[in-house]
Amino acid sequence: MTGASIDLKSVAFRYSDTAGVLDMQFDLAVPAGALLAVIGPSGAGKSSLLSLIAGFDRPASGRILIGGRDVGADSPAHRPVSMLFQDHNLFAHLDLWTNVALGISPRLRLDAAQRAEIAMALERVGLAALARRLPRDVSGGERQRAALARALVRKRPVLLLDEPFAALGPGLRAAMLHLVQALQRETGITIVMVTHAPEDARAIADLTAFLDAGRFAAIRPTAELLAAKDIPQLAEYLGES
Repeated sequence: MTGASIDLKSVAFRYSDTAGVLDMQFDLAVPAGALLAVIGPSGAGKSSLLSLIAGFDRPASGRILIGGRDVGADSPAHRPVSMLFQDHNLFAHLDLWTNVALGISPRLRLDAAQRAEIAMALERVGLAALARRLPRDVSGGERQRAALARALVRKRPVLLLDEPFAALGPGLRAAMLHLVQALQRETGITIVMVTHAPEDARAIADLTAFLDAGRFAAIRPTAELLAAKDIPQLAEYLGES
C-alpha cells in the first residue's frame, strides 16, 4: 500500500451553527506518504476540512484532488479515504474480529486470504488475543485499536484522524499516536490528523498546519512551525503571546 497526495484548490465552504457562521477557504497540498497534523482553536474549521476531503460535506466551490484525481463528484464510499473519529463507531453487538472484517466486506463474504488479512491487522494493533470480545468488554484504547485495524484492512491510501484519541489518558494516548506513526511508516499511507494538542503533532507529524478562522495561516515542518515567532495567532493559540 502507498499513500496518495491531497490537494485542495480554493475550496470554499460555509458552516453555521448556534455559535455563528464561518466562511472557510482552503488551499492545501499534502505530499503522498506524509503525516500532517492540523492544529488550531476550536471552531477554526478543522473537522470541516476532514469532512470535505472525505466527502461528507461538499464545497461551494473549488476542487479536491486525491492522487491527482478530482474526487468532487465521488461519494464518501467511493473516495480512496478511511476516517477514524473520536467515537470509534464499532458495532456494539459484533465482536472485534467481525467489526474489522466489515472493513473488507459489509456482507462478511471472506476468502482465506481476507481472513488472514484480518488476523494480521489485529496482530499489528495488539488485539489478536481479544478478537472475539465485544466492544463493551474491552477498554477505550482497545476499541480505538480495533477501529484502526478496520481502517487498515480497507487499504485506502489516505487516512483521516479526527481527534480519535482525545478521550484517552496521556500514556495510552501516546501509545496510540506512536502506533499510528509506526503503521504509517510501514504502509506508506498519507495521514491527516486533526488535534487540539500541539504535543501530538510534535510527537509524530512530519508537517503541521495551523488553521485559524477557516484559513491556513501556515504549513511547515512540525518543529519549525511550533517554534515560529512570526505568526501572532499561533503564538496566542500556544499561549506564548
